[in-house]
Amino acid sequence: MAFEVRDYMDLLRLLTEHPEWRSELRRLLLTDELLALPEIVRELVRAQRRTEERVGRVEEQLAALAEAQRRTEERVEALERQMERLTSSVHMLTEQVESLTQAQQQTVDTVGSLKGRLLEMTYREKASGYFGPLLRRLRVVAPHTLEDTLEARLSREEFKDVLLLDLLVHGQLRDAAEGREVWLAVEVSSVVDEGDVERARRRAALLHKAGYRAIPVVAGERTTLGAEEKARLFHIVVMQDGRIFLWDEAVQAWTARPDV
Repeated sequence: MAFEVRDYMDLLRLLTEHPEWRSELRRLLLTDELLALPEIVRELVRAQRRTEERVGRVEEQLAALAEAQRRTEERVEALERQMERLTSSVHMLTEQVESLTQAQQQTVDTVGSLKGRLLEMTYREKASGYFGPLLRRLRVVAPHTLEDTLEARLSREEFKDVLLLDLLVHGQLRDAAEGREVWLAVEVSSVVDEGDVERARRRAALLHKAGYRAIPVVAGERTTLGAEEKARLFHIVVMQDGRIFLWDEAVQAWTARPDV
């Protein structure tokens, strides 16, 4: 039987009058997939809402991370500035320490030089007390009083070197039966070091070259280990606080030299 317009209109009227028939009609007319579509859409909407919520939380977390990163960068920049200031302060402190060290060294050098000069004056003024046990008829001699002989037998530089002797003492060996005359080439320093020993050795050798029987002597308040070793090696007399070391060895080695 054909379905006419009148029948369709009657169907619409009946569905309007009986809305409960609509769901039954939909069940008959639509597939299960189509019937489930509204629920699927609603689920998709809920899923979208949850996704948006998660995205929102992620965005908040990202914003928090960005803020934390910004604060971290600010702290790092502040630390860098502090480090720069600290480095600058350390550099300034280092320069000040170096300046103080240099000043301290200059003070030490000045004090050492003054002590050396005072000690040299003491040995010169009290030569008989220091050297009397070793020599008879001793006298302190200014090196320039020997200049005629020194200039005749030494080069200009050697002559000038001998003139720089701290102290030159002349006398006769007290323990020698024949009373041999000797010259003591003395270098005086508050702290006797290897340089003092070398100068005494060199200048005594120059006096020998000029014809004077010289014995090298170093005198001071104390002596470095290197100076002691060098004095033993080259038979240099060491005088320390009134005590005399290596005298016999020096006399034997230097008075027996063939160049006098």
